[in-house]
Amino acid sequence: MAQKSYSTGTGNGGETQQRGGEALTTNHGIAISDNQNSLRAGARGPTLLEDFVLREKIFHFDHERIPERIVHARGSVAHGTFECIDPIPDLTRASLFAEKGKKTPVIVRFSTVAGGAGSVDTPRDVRGFATKFYTDEGNWDLVGNNIPVFFIQDAIKFPDLVHSVKMEADRGYPQAATAHDTFWDFVSLMPETLHTVIWAMSDRAIPRSFRMMQGFGVHSFKLVNADGEERFVKFHWRPRLGVQSLVWDESAKMQGADNDYHRRDLYEAIAAGDFPEWDFAVQVFDQELADSLPYDVLDATKIIPEEVVPLRVIGRMVLDRNPDNHFAENEQVAFLPSNVVPGIDFSDDPLLQGRLFSYLDTQKSRLGTTNFHQIPVNAPKCPYANMMRDGMMQTQVPTGRANYEPNSLDQAGEDPGPRASDAGFVTAPAAVQGDKLRIRAESFGDHYSQPRLYWRSMTENEQAHIASAFVFELSKVALEHVRNRVLSHLRNIDEDLAARVAKGLAMDLPEAAKPFRAPVDLPPSEALSIQKNWQAVLKGRKVGILFAEGSDKAAIDRLVKAVTDAGGTPFTIAPKVGGIALAGGEMKADGQLAGSPSCLFDAVALVLTEDAARKLTRDSAAVAFVMDAFAHLKAIGHDAGAQPLLDRAGIEPDEGVTDLGALPEAATRRYWAREPKVRDLA
Repeated sequence: MAQKSYSTGTGNGGETQQRGGEALTTNHGIAISDNQNSLRAGARGPTLLEDFVLREKIFHFDHERIPERIVHARGSVAHGTFECIDPIPDLTRASLFAEKGKKTPVIVRFSTVAGGAGSVDTPRDVRGFATKFYTDEGNWDLVGNNIPVFFIQDAIKFPDLVHSVKMEADRGYPQAATAHDTFWDFVSLMPETLHTVIWAMSDRAIPRSFRMMQGFGVHSFKLVNADGEERFVKFHWRPRLGVQSLVWDESAKMQGADNDYHRRDLYEAIAAGDFPEWDFAVQVFDQELADSLPYDVLDATKIIPEEVVPLRVIGRMVLDRNPDNHFAENEQVAFLPSNVVPGIDFSDDPLLQGRLFSYLDTQKSRLGTTNFHQIPVNAPKCPYANMMRDGMMQTQVPTGRANYEPNSLDQAGEDPGPRASDAGFVTAPAAVQGDKLRIRAESFGDHYSQPRLYWRSMTENEQAHIASAFVFELSKVALEHVRNRVLSHLRNIDEDLAARVAKGLAMDLPEAAKPFRAPVDLPPSEALSIQKNWQAVLKGRKVGILFAEGSDKAAIDRLVKAVTDAGGTPFTIAPKVGGIALAGGEMKADGQLAGSPSCLFDAVALVLTEDAARKLTRDSAAVAFVMDAFAHLKAIGHDAGAQPLLDRAGIEPDEGVTDLGALPEAATRRYWAREPKVRDLA
């Protein structure tokens, strides 16, 4: 019997149509009955290889751009080591988790999603967090993001999502931005996007540093032990420096101050020996718990809160080596979700199922050959052998007469049976039943409960940031009917959120959208808030120290030492970078004032004589240096001589405006209570 499927909100049944257009067909003229759902065995079953509509659509999408990545084009890599600290052989036979202290080489690529390779580092965007583990059983690629959910539930919608977020087809802009008509038109028509959208409107989408980002595998995977017992698992990376973000105005100004800010930050930290570290944690749960949840664990738009399934830390990762060549290692590294090792297996998540096909396919377009696995950055570090030969850019010289098996001509070619050892990958057996249909399970139909959970888990200040981000983004949308549709969805998330966004747009609230499934109130999760989990340390942070002619060199030296001793990085700034005469000696600055705005630092200090401060009041770069630091909620340390510059910048004293001695401790925080003084938020 056919199972009921819910509507994705794009039509009223029948043939799939575009606005004002004909019914959709394949490239070969075959009419498409459903462009919203992949073909699968049962509503929650695996996606079928025979789905020619899915394969053609993604095949074309994968090859649309050469050679730049279609998404995640702008990225940065680093090498390091993963160490198992809590073995889990009872849960998985994967060898990298089998022994305490076992180390596995890794390469990690951090990236933005929407922009091209030449775009900037700090737009509002999801960030990629892809890890290649070079295990002794082959490569495992955990290809995730810094947000634990994704915009869509089914891979067949991925080309549509990316087309909507990329530069508009007729005009070629905007670059690396979601604040435009086509993206929000897609969001307004696809309410399943709303959970990721509310994360993207939060401070999670403007991270302070790659080193201060969480990473998530997004999907539910499976762990399989030596006895063939399987459990669901979600993978998490947690930065030991804590999660930190920028504020929106700071992020925007950063794009002009240093469009390589995140890339430079990662490279310089590793070069200085300040190696970034992450804990690796798993959420493990069984089918019984999965069945008890009011949402579907195969739905990539849903999380399982840590309060429901706690995280278990089983390893740590340290990145301690920069790439030797950006092209060879960053541009040519190829991550494939289909690369798993024995003991790790796939779930029937329809988004994951499509990714298993798409990522392998796209490497041929990008890297020009089926032999991309021979490129050093992609090659496994364990032995590998198979009967595949030839192909463009074959760099190996396979020997032997036969390239097929079984064969009786070459050693070990005759009987595959004995070679299929217990160490080989075996797909976990799973019963599959159901009609072969383009369908999505009803359990995927709640699009509002989890965005509501996220909203209600935030601090008041974080909620204001989210509402303000919606206002900013939608203010760039010229189509009023699109803004209205988004507001109608926001009402189902939270009435206060919708009202604040409508007020910020000077629009009346429309009627709430009719949900397929009524949203429910899930308990808030403290773990989702950045501010509630702020790590007040100076390690990994940077302090800009502004001085000028006549400044007290001893005071600068003391501050540099105090910041360094606390684990921070001092950076000296002056109107000129050459030697400047100070009280007590001469000093060269690390950076020039006009080229080193305060948005580049986590806190600032002013070590100035009163005469120098008065001169700097006539320098717009100096005034902006102080004004922006205050507006971006950062600590400002100063001596008495700096007061004229503080006055000129309109700085009102608060707990974040301190003397120089208190700055290292004050610099570990942002001062959220200051924000109403410096900007209007929704």
